[in-house]
Amino acid sequence: VSNAGVGMAGPLECQSLAAMQSLMDTNFFGLVRLVKEVLPDMKRRRGGHIVVISSIMGLQGIVFNDIYSASKFAVEGFCESLVVQALRFNVAISLVEPGPVMTEFETKLYEEAERADYSRTDPETAEIFTKLYLRNSKDVFTSLGQTPEDIAEHTLRVIEAARPPFRHQTNVAYTPMAALKHADPSGTLITDAFYKLVFKYDTVLRFGLR
Repeated sequence: VSNAGVGMAGPLECQSLAAMQSLMDTNFFGLVRLVKEVLPDMKRRRGGHIVVISSIMGLQGIVFNDIYSASKFAVEGFCESLVVQALRFNVAISLVEPGPVMTEFETKLYEEAERADYSRTDPETAEIFTKLYLRNSKDVFTSLGQTPEDIAEHTLRVIEAARPPFRHQTNVAYTPMAALKHADPSGTLITDAFYKLVFKYDTVLRFGLR
């Protein structure tokens, strides 16, 4: 089970390249290093199961989560490419894709975001992030967040499955988001929907979440 991960949220201009590289080293290359260690023996034994804790943000980018989402997209692409070869050796790969999870991980991430210096971005972007994004995020976590125990139960079901799924989403509230993306390959539908939720109907969004 690959579960190591760090988060990052905020305007792109306010994040250092070193911090981005560190995040990718943990979230993506940490997984790659683990798989390189265990896969050869699994292939020799013709059996094994690699379970990766990914994220719904590996399927759909979320505003102000550019680098974190990029790391999870990398995880998803890596596993999607590898799974076909792995199946030839009777090795299963499963991606567990949670939405928001109520842990200290998220609490610390948002506490840091509220204290951060946003002088490197323009005032409008800083205001959108601090006044709109952070406020909406708290409502999302309050209404849609899962407990770590819930994610553990989902992960256990994936591990124990007779035929392990390649992807397993833990939160049905995010199914429509994934469906919108697949419904329109051009990306127009999902982009327009998110833009309106964030910038035009954010009051409706928060009311609905509450």
